[in-house]
Amino acid sequence: MAKKSKRMRALAEKVSGKELIPLPDAVALLKSFNNTKFDQTVEVAIRLGIDPKQADQIVRGSVVLPNGIGKSLRVVVFAKGDKIAEAQEAGAEEVGGPELAEKIKAGWTDFDVCIAAPDMMGIVGPLGRVLGPRGLMPSPRAGTVTPDIGKTVKEYKAGKVEFRNDSGGNVHAIVGKLSFEADKLVQNIQSFIEFVQNLKPAAVRGQYMRGVAISATMSPGVRVAL
Repeated sequence: MAKKSKRMRALAEKVSGKELIPLPDAVALLKSFNNTKFDQTVEVAIRLGIDPKQADQIVRGSVVLPNGIGKSLRVVVFAKGDKIAEAQEAGAEEVGGPELAEKIKAGWTDFDVCIAAPDMMGIVGPLGRVLGPRGLMPSPRAGTVTPDIGKTVKEYKAGKVEFRNDSGGNVHAIVGKLSFEADKLVQNIQSFIEFVQNLKPAAVRGQYMRGVAISATMSPGVRVAL
């Protein structure tokens, strides 16, 4: 395990032993850690009372946060016909068909989101080996296999985030930058928490949301009162 820097040890002491604190206070504490030369990314992590081995308890989805995430995602689109121009006008970095699939098969994954029109899945399907492990495989459930190409590209360019629970039953998402005004971070985090709350699988028994923490790139986690 890497040794913590003096700065990280000092920050960790600020949150050590703290009770769960309300979200606005947690954001204020996190913003007080902003003493680096770059604009740190803020993430939220939610621990869920699910059994991730059960298919009917998987929690995944995508949501457009009210204040974006502070970066423009690189979007590629599989489309043909008039959908090509639609994707390009919406801001997609690259749009194509078989030739784009070959480029990805050769190892190119320099993008954040992959969107596909439903009639392109015959071409996209075989890319699962490359895109799946990177979390980039288009999926109807995540909203990235869709006939609404232009609308979906614009949403991701504006700061839509995708998430899926990990093997420990946790979901993680980027919710902004540490330079965001505190109230905008609070709005983004609250929106994400509420969205995940509404995805509670019917098969889950007992407490669904078991813990929430927020952190920045170079900060310890701050535990939030639900």
